[in-house]
Amino acid sequence: MKASRERPAATPARPDVQEVITRRIADAIADRRLPPGTKLTEERLAAIFGVSRARVRGALATLSQRGIVTLRPNRGAFVATPSVTEAREVFEARRVVERGLVPRLCRNGAGLPPAAAARLRAHLDKEAAAEAAGDRKAMIRLSGEFHLLLADLAGNATLGTFLDGLVRRSSLVIAAYESRPTPGCSADEHRHIVDALAAGDGAAAERLMDDHLHAIEDRLTLEDRAADAIDLRAVFDAA
Repeated sequence: MKASRERPAATPARPDVQEVITRRIADAIADRRLPPGTKLTEERLAAIFGVSRARVRGALATLSQRGIVTLRPNRGAFVATPSVTEAREVFEARRVVERGLVPRLCRNGAGLPPAAAARLRAHLDKEAAAEAAGDRKAMIRLSGEFHLLLADLAGNATLGTFLDGLVRRSSLVIAAYESRPTPGCSADEHRHIVDALAAGDGAAAERLMDDHLHAIEDRLTLEDRAADAIDLRAVFDAA
């Protein structure tokens, strides 16, 4: 009897280079390492990532479609600078979307399932640890991830994708209009929202979410500002 031959393990698919570049630029914008108004020079980025300018151009086009990069004819690409009107619209959209997640999370008053509550509590612990360590970069990242985790737990992938774009755009708004450096979200406010969801108190959770997003917006100084010069190499070497 012949010994059966084992099939070689499948080689994991390599991530598309352009997708990687797109994600790295998007993450740098979300982390506020690339503030609004930063010029994204194709030649410079191609040298940094070791790729052709065409790859960079494709990544910038994708980011432009997502509303976080602006392409200006004969001038190039820039991190988008939301207007005051756009800033207010982004937060209004977030309030509509995130309040709409609450009924799905509360399960008609039954409260969060134990596994969902455990995931949220674990995330809150990470936020508290980042805050205690004074790790602003982690605080910014985790504050955005909290809201995306709520969408994931609500089980609506379409809303999750839409909210991801809104969270990235609101990060741009905060970077453009913050009166002093903050992560944007309060970990304590997140904890109160989770407590209400766990208790199945949908009315309280909606009110707390609404207040939370209003509080972020109220901490902003919504007036036009000039952009500072940014060293792109320093941004991506430090990532």
